[in-house]
Amino acid sequence: MHDCAFCRTPLPENDADMLALVQARVLKKDPEAINFLGDQYCHGRLGLQKDMQKAAELWTEAAELGSIEAIFNLGAAYYFGNGVEKNMAKAVELYEKAAMQGHVQSRCNLGCSEGDKGNHERAVRHWLISAKKGDKVSVDNIKRVFMAGLATKEQYAEALKGYQDAM
Repeated sequence: MHDCAFCRTPLPENDADMLALVQARVLKKDPEAINFLGDQYCHGRLGLQKDMQKAAELWTEAAELGSIEAIFNLGAAYYFGNGVEKNMAKAVELYEKAAMQGHVQSRCNLGCSEGDKGNHERAVRHWLISAKKGDKVSVDNIKRVFMAGLATKEQYAEALKGYQDAM
């Protein structure tokens, strides 16, 4: 189905009409539309100039309205310092908030953050959760730390089985 998820009309075939459709939803304070518009500014799509500050502002608004994906995007912005001042503590806080609401990639990123700090047991616990939700990167991370002797064979087996079950 290639229709608008909101009004079921066929999606526009040009950027200007698509942007108008999105902006109509943004005016109605739709958090997913606001997040989507932030993505468009982030990547310079739909005829928009790439503007990371504008993207971060939109993600902040969408996050405040409840978009889990926007919370994740804002976390990534703080992690890399894109459109906002780089702030690892704020990034982790946002990843935690999104992960607690079921965002798989945020959970994987929390594992990476813990691994970077040397907290391998906590990292593996995060990766096990996201691997069981179908995240291949988490399985690969557990494999990597298992090969380094920082995770058990049982943990790696659990990650593989959880990933396979999810797939």
